Amino acid sequence: MPFIPHTPEDVAGMLATLGAASIDELFDEIPAGLKGARLAGVPPALSEMEVARLLAERAAQDGRPLCFLGAGAYEHHIPAPVWAIASRGEFYSAYTPYQAEASQGTLQLIYEYQSMMCGLTGMEVSNASLYDGASALAEACLMAVRANRGSNSRRVLMPRTVNPTYVQVARSIAANQNIAFEIVDFDRALGRTPVESLRAYGGEDFAALVVQQPNFFGNLEEVHELTDWAHQNNVLLIGVVNPISLALLSAPGQWGGRGADIVCGEGQPLGVPLASGGPYFGFMTTRMQYVRQMPGRIVGRTVDIEGRPGFTLTLQAREQHIRRSKATSNICTNQGLAVTAATVHLSLLGAQGLERVAQACLQRAHDLVDALCRVPGVKPAFGPPGFHEAVLTLDRPVAPVLAALAARGILGGLDLTERYPELGQALLVCATETKTDADIRAYAEALAAVQGEGLRAARGAA
Repeated sequence: MPFIPHTPEDVAGMLATLGAASIDELFDEIPAGLKGARLAGVPPALSEMEVARLLAERAAQDGRPLCFLGAGAYEHHIPAPVWAIASRGEFYSAYTPYQAEASQGTLQLIYEYQSMMCGLTGMEVSNASLYDGASALAEACLMAVRANRGSNSRRVLMPRTVNPTYVQVARSIAANQNIAFEIVDFDRALGRTPVESLRAYGGEDFAALVVQQPNFFGNLEEVHELTDWAHQNNVLLIGVVNPISLALLSAPGQWGGRGADIVCGEGQPLGVPLASGGPYFGFMTTRMQYVRQMPGRIVGRTVDIEGRPGFTLTLQAREQHIRRSKATSNICTNQGLAVTAATVHLSLLGAQGLERVAQACLQRAHDLVDALCRVPGVKPAFGPPGFHEAVLTLDRPVAPVLAALAARGILGGLDLTERYPELGQALLVCATETKTDADIRAYAEALAAVQGEGLRAARGAA
C-alpha cells in the first residue's frame, strides 16, 4: 500500500469503538513468549522523503546491466497498458472468486486466460494457474500418477535436458509423496534426448515421461517421436513448454499421433517482469478426460435462467481451495495478479504479435551465438542454436569470465560446469527481442576483452 490514510485520531477512534487501549491489545491472545523482541540494528523510523531516497540509492547499487541470462526467466518487452490495467483496483485487490455473483469480471478474465492457454498449447482444458513453472511440473507428475489408469507405477522418466531447477523442485515436492524419478541421459553431440535413450525402458511400468520443448539448452527435442514412444508404452506424456515459443513451434496437443497428455510451464514471459525471485506463475493444460485430476482453479462459462452468459468456478470441490488434506494439490496460490497481466499481454499482442516476438527472439539468439563464436576460444556446444538459449564452450573456467563480464555491466549467462560437468567449461546464454545489435556487439567486445586479458595473464605467468 503506497499510502496509509489513517491519522492518530482515526486509530484512537477505532480503538475506542473496539474497547481496546492499544493496537498491541488487539493481539493479546498471542503468548508473550511467542512475540519477537525488537530487531537489533534496525535504525529509527525515517520520513517518507528519506525512505524514498534510501530506496533509490539501494536500487542504483544494482545498476542496469545488460542481461543475457535465461534458464527459465526471461526479459521481454511489456507494453505499458499491461500493468496499467492489471494494477487497477478491480483486479489488483480482487479476492479469490468463490462468490460468482460478486466476481464476474475476475471470473471472465480467468476464463479468457484459460481459453488462450488452451489455444496456445492445443489442449482441451486449462486451470487458472499455479505457483510457478517448477512447482507446476511437480504437480503434473503427481497428476500423471493419479490419471494414468493403465499404470500401477509411481515412476516418472525425467530427461536431463529438463531445467535442473525444475527437476530439483519436482523432487522436493513429489518425491516426498513417493514419486520416483528415473533420469534419462542426453546426446552429447546434439544436446537433446533421442528416442534411442528410452529403448532400455521399453516394456517397464512408468506413469509419465517429461519432455521440455525447447529444452534447457535451447535445443528442440524430437517431440513427435518421444510422444509416440510414450503412448506405445502406456506412459503419459508431460510437456514443459515456453509459451512464447508456441507461436512458432508445434502445439503440444499436436505432438505425435495423439498429442501430449499434460502441458505445463512458466508464464513469466507473458507480461511479468523479471524480479528478485518473482512473482511468477505456472500454467497447466490437459485433456478433458483428465480434468478431475487437475490441480488449481478452473472457471467455466454458463448461462443463467434468462439465457445471459455468466462465469463460475467449476469441476472441482471446494476442498481444492480450503481443505488441503483432501485437495489434489497442497499449493493453493494461483498468482492471480500475474495471470491478469498475462491475459492483458496476450490480448494486446494477439497471434500475429506473439509470432513476431517469437521470431525476433529466435533471430536474436542466432545473432548472439554468431557474434560470440567469433571470439577466440569460444565455440557452440551443440551446433546451431535453438530458441532463446544456446550453450557455448570456453577454453577456460567460466566463473572468472562471468565475474569479469559482470564488472563491465554484462550478465553473461549461466555457468553449467557444476550442473553438466561432462560438457566441460560450458556457458548457457540467452537473447530475447529486447536485445539490439548494439547490445550483442557490446557483449562480444567485452567477452573478447576478457578472453584477451586472460590469455595475456596466462602468458605472463608462464
